[in-house]
Amino acid sequence: MTALALLSECDGDEIWSIEHCRSVRVPEAWIEELADAFESGFQNDSQTIYVPTDSHKLAQTNQYQGIRDVDLAMKLAESLGVDAQRVTQTAINRRSVVRTIKEAVEEG
Repeated sequence: MTALALLSECDGDEIWSIEHCRSVRVPEAWIEELADAFESGFQNDSQTIYVPTDSHKLAQTNQYQGIRDVDLAMKLAESLGVDAQRVTQTAINRRSVVRTIKEAVEEG
């Protein structure tokens, strides 16, 4: 996938599995740099990580190894020549960070 195609897949709320990142051709160096183990928080649903089960339903998990798509969007922005730190400084959440990056890339 191209950088623009990868960026279009980001929404700010997802954690991409390492396998998915490889399947969509995220550079291996980026995977090594951005991959982390994330822990669910169970105080509210937005903190909980869900993974698909064999029956295609979602189940809660305590830990998940992957890459936050917001971090990938920041990396993609830099690779596309956008100063991600500057354009996202007023963003209020992860979704708005990704949306702001997409707008900056579109404006060129």
